[in-house]
Amino acid sequence: MPPRQRGATPVAPWLAMKDLQQVMVSGPNLNETSIVSGGYGGTAEGIIPTSTVKGSGLHPPHPSSLATGDEAARGIAVEKFDIVKKWGINTYKCTKQLISERFGRGSRTVDLELETQIELLRDTKRKYECVLQLARALTHHFYSLVQTQHALGDAFSDLSQKSPELQEEFGCNAETQKLLCKNGETLLGAVNFFVSSINTLVNKTMEDTLMTVKQYETARLEYDAYRTDLEELSMGPRDTSTLCRLDAAQSHFQSHKEKYEKLRADVAIKLKFLEENKIKVMHKQLLLFHNAVSAYFAGNQQQLVQTLRQFNIKLKTPGAEKPSWLEEQ
Repeated sequence: MPPRQRGATPVAPWLAMKDLQQVMVSGPNLNETSIVSGGYGGTAEGIIPTSTVKGSGLHPPHPSSLATGDEAARGIAVEKFDIVKKWGINTYKCTKQLISERFGRGSRTVDLELETQIELLRDTKRKYECVLQLARALTHHFYSLVQTQHALGDAFSDLSQKSPELQEEFGCNAETQKLLCKNGETLLGAVNFFVSSINTLVNKTMEDTLMTVKQYETARLEYDAYRTDLEELSMGPRDTSTLCRLDAAQSHFQSHKEKYEKLRADVAIKLKFLEENKIKVMHKQLLLFHNAVSAYFAGNQQQLVQTLRQFNIKLKTPGAEKPSWLEEQ
């Protein structure tokens, strides 16, 4: 569906300023450049004439070299002034457009289908972040449980050697805790793989798409700002001065329109690929999580190990300084 213009709903002024800060986050990109003293033909204060240095053997620089350096400095200054000027004009127009939209006096271009998909993505990301947080909590809590089982197994084993009358009972419990600890390590390997995959999906894949969305939203604001500017000029008088401004406004509008349409297409493509990738990743990860948890709590060690092999999850060999299934989060 092609985008259309519609009136904006008035909101509180502080919300308008918040959105404005998000759009206009930085000034023009100016590289640092040293400019000679004197600027645009000013007095050269602080420069010692070479004629006052006696016996130094210094010679005054050639006039042509001075002129070349001065022209280069002026050229750099003019170029940077133009950059600041263009940035200032663009910021003014976007600020005017944003405030106009927020207070219901202006119109904005709306692509209902695309904006619905964008809002759905943001909602999905929030929910997946919640799942990721809970899965990490599960990993840490279960890690503590396995550590406790390991320590308990060692204590039972030690007591079985020092208590002949209860050697068999302590020994059985020691073996049970060691088995639970081993299965727990295997389960944590699966859960940690689940956490790592969800983290990549949420904080890399989804975030990359949302960065493009932010660029698209900024381009949309600029497009509407220059569209409004062109419409206002078109309704004014048609004298020589106005016609020149109208031609410039038409050129700027066309440039921002092309940028907006390109980013809109980029967002649509990224949303499509993201949805396909999300379904593929989550299908695999949810199956892994279900099979691993079910096998662990059913006491099916063989099925638990088979689940990790099925998803190509490898644990490090025993004796490592840190548990093989625990990665730094």
